[in-house]
Amino acid sequence: MTTRTYVLTLSCADTTGLVAATAGYLAGRGIFITESAHFGDPETGRFFERTVFRAGPEQPPIADIEAGFRPIAERFGMAWTFHDTAIKPRVLIMVSKFDHCLNDLLYRYRTGSLPIDIPAVVSNHPDLARVVEWHGIPYHYLPVTKETKAAQEAQVLELIGRLKIDLVVLARYMQVLSPELCQALSWRCINIHHSFLPSFKGARPYHQAHARGVKIIGATAHYVTGDLDEGPIIEQGVERIDHTFTPEDFVAIGRDIESVVLARAVQFHIEHRVVPNGHKTVVFRR
Repeated sequence: MTTRTYVLTLSCADTTGLVAATAGYLAGRGIFITESAHFGDPETGRFFERTVFRAGPEQPPIADIEAGFRPIAERFGMAWTFHDTAIKPRVLIMVSKFDHCLNDLLYRYRTGSLPIDIPAVVSNHPDLARVVEWHGIPYHYLPVTKETKAAQEAQVLELIGRLKIDLVVLARYMQVLSPELCQALSWRCINIHHSFLPSFKGARPYHQAHARGVKIIGATAHYVTGDLDEGPIIEQGVERIDHTFTPEDFVAIGRDIESVVLARAVQFHIEHRVVPNGHKTVVFRR
């Protein structure tokens, strides 16, 4: 039996002794902690922690470790989860016609730098089938109109359930999800918005930014909610520009930023570095 790595994430009301309780429990069972980060939010009074540890054949099974931790969690009123890093998350990518974010994710997947499984890609256009199928991934062309939106989303949900999808990534999927689908995918659907939110929401944000004469453009990866482009932010990136740049320059630069920001957000999510904090997130960066 080999050593396995696990991640414990938790949040609760901030109080004395939380770090000691977690570390003391693991140390008391001979478990080696390789990484630990925590944060007490003075505004909400909440405490957040992410702890990475190794458990080998000399330690109890993970189920026993979880069972032993439960009384501590109950005492402090923790929301907590143990994650096995050996299990690759199953990710469904949704895309329309712009392929830069999709290509970046597929490259990271193919080279192993993004340790995920991609059982399927869904698109409302047929254009990108060849590149996806070249990677050996099934491509589901599900066209959508205003009249067929409910039926198309039902197909998407059926696919998510049947394939046991852990995370949905909107890699420039240019459709607004219904409130019902947003609710079904709460905290497990990431979108990339081609703007530095909360500014320039909605359509053609780069053109909006150009019209306002901004000097910095960016992109934002966030969890999807029923409020358009207002979900909890995971990651952002920016690039400095000036008055000589055209809207087309904004778009070209923005595509590079979008690809990097989305990949980072997916990485943070699958590494369990993101912990909900009301309408915001706590992100334990590397």
